[in-house]
Amino acid sequence: MTTANISRIASELNLPVKNVQATAALLEEGATIPFISRYRKEATGSMDEVAVEAVSDLLGKLNELDKRRETVLNSIEEQGKLTDELRSKINAAKSMRQLEDLYMPYKPKRKTKGQAAIEKGLEPLAVKIFAQKCEPEKEAESYISADKGVETIEDALAGARDIIAERIAENMGLRQSIRSLFESKATLESHATKTALAAESADKASKFRDWFNWHEPARKAAGHRILAMLRGERDKFLKVSFRPPEEEGFDTLSRNIVKSTSAASKQVEKAAVDSYKRLLAPQMETELRSNLLEKAETEAIKVFASNLKEILIAPPLGSKNILALDPGFRTGAKLVCLDAQGGLKHNDTIYPVTSEGKKKEAAEKVVALVKKYSIEAIAIGNGTAGRETEQFIKGLDLPESLPIIMVNESGASVYSASPIAREEFPDYDITVRGAVSIGRRLMDPLAELVKIDPKSIGVGQYQHDVDQKKLAESLTRVVESSVNMVGVELNTASAKLLESVSGLGATIAANIIKWRNENGPFASRKALMKVPRLGPKAYEQCAGFLRIRNAENPLDETAVHPERYKTVALMAKDLDASVSDLITSPELRKQINLEKYISDDLGLPTLEDILKELEKPGRDPRKQFELVQFDDDVKEVQDLKEGMMLNGIITNVTNFGAFVDVGVHQDGLVHISRLTDDFVRNPSDVVYPGQAVLVKVMEVDLARKRIALSMKESDR
Repeated sequence: MTTANISRIASELNLPVKNVQATAALLEEGATIPFISRYRKEATGSMDEVAVEAVSDLLGKLNELDKRRETVLNSIEEQGKLTDELRSKINAAKSMRQLEDLYMPYKPKRKTKGQAAIEKGLEPLAVKIFAQKCEPEKEAESYISADKGVETIEDALAGARDIIAERIAENMGLRQSIRSLFESKATLESHATKTALAAESADKASKFRDWFNWHEPARKAAGHRILAMLRGERDKFLKVSFRPPEEEGFDTLSRNIVKSTSAASKQVEKAAVDSYKRLLAPQMETELRSNLLEKAETEAIKVFASNLKEILIAPPLGSKNILALDPGFRTGAKLVCLDAQGGLKHNDTIYPVTSEGKKKEAAEKVVALVKKYSIEAIAIGNGTAGRETEQFIKGLDLPESLPIIMVNESGASVYSASPIAREEFPDYDITVRGAVSIGRRLMDPLAELVKIDPKSIGVGQYQHDVDQKKLAESLTRVVESSVNMVGVELNTASAKLLESVSGLGATIAANIIKWRNENGPFASRKALMKVPRLGPKAYEQCAGFLRIRNAENPLDETAVHPERYKTVALMAKDLDASVSDLITSPELRKQINLEKYISDDLGLPTLEDILKELEKPGRDPRKQFELVQFDDDVKEVQDLKEGMMLNGIITNVTNFGAFVDVGVHQDGLVHISRLTDDFVRNPSDVVYPGQAVLVKVMEVDLARKRIALSMKESDR
């Protein structure tokens, strides 16, 4: 962590140097982003998680740059070619691209045409021709040597041009000129391949039809289009290129290196054309493609992360007795009854959408189970036979106050076949586990969804086309951020939920569960120190995010960190009250003068957080649950008619719009242009997954299974 890197981060992120320095130090000590942003506000200047994450990411990139810089310096020094001037330039390089451009002439490479020409002794000829002050053919005569494989004047000139072409391609200034040309004027072109046009692959290729003859400025190409086209290229249905007009590439080089119309200059011009075609254009196209792909991946990962966050922190129904159904036609609906803690009390299979006899039997079972287990809500998976099962349940003689809720079941099957599910329910098959997951995710989406690979939750945009390592890192951060934002009940949390708590991880989470099973519920946060492998550092990181309901110390149920318990106790003592009195009495809290408790490591930001916790101890930051009812007359895509107004739930937000579930087993798209009557630059600014919306059906394409919807007021 160099001073230069700290200064650069502060400058790029427009943050005070001292706060960046403190944040970097905390990160190096192993502090997590949620912990730093929540409990070290005095050190960071109250940076939020986004800012702390930005510091962490940029710090990582600069460290990688420094490592590569050291490798480059060592490599050139070993070759005996490291001058003071070159060292200075390498140390001043501010990006990996600049560093690699400087290293290119010295980078070990496979034998090239230019190197072969040098071995034939043609380098002096190349130098003279490049200076453009000689008669090339006359000079070339003295380089003819059958022993060296240079049998004619043209052989000598061709070898010299190969050397010049490589010198041009390795020249940092010329590379930058061609790079700028590609960045500003390259066209993204996509064309159908013979495979795509072949009759036998027409169906598979049809989803890429929009890009069979496509071109647009590469710098303006939307990330989702780039990812789609590159996927089509990988599937061999598209041929994609990113190039500017070839003549402009030739002209750019000629303007910079061709000095006259002499014979030597013409040789240099030929070398420049070759350098562009054979070396620079392919290199720059690869680089541009890589940069645009990286940008598109970053956008896609950001969209996925934003969607996942909203899904994870979706409003919970809360601790209720739930009857959950995983619907099906021929195989029936898997039914489970769960208690308020998500414990499985009963499971069965009913057949509500087959014969009348089976339907009557199913009705009797459901009504009886609702009564027997004091069911407070019914959860129905929104997959196959979901709407039909919903209609069946709504037709039963059940209390009117009993909510019947369609639940997004994306990923339930993944969970049911996972090791976690097998460990939780070793005596039940995957169908029962899937129904349990549907019921539990209604009660508390976060607690249940953390058990599922985020990529299986169904809220991504081209998630299979992006860098999987970066995607996994981003989604892991989102899960950890969500879990720590909400807080975790220590005595009921699963191991999977606990491992996302700041400072824990899988091993310590498993140890917590084991200790809890052997010793009973934790009576206090302090008791965590008895858990194997959970030392002072892990305790510092995790304690504030763990809650203990009905603990002896009421602060154990709040987000107040144990390191601040003495401060709260002092507040209570100064008012001649107890900590419990501070929590229950608004009048007492009004008397607290926060300025009195400021110290070297405790400032107003943390003191204000403490006061908020005393006002609403252990408050859940998630929104209130909102029940959405689909139109009973609309169950299939065929039921949709243009002009219909329907209730829906946003399931996924992308850069080009939002997908909405209107209860027909096929999400419709609200294009970005139809989200509101105002201009929308970023859909996530105005909508989020899980949001209840009213939409109008604009178009239904049954053949392509596409539904166009609108949320604009002017369309209603």
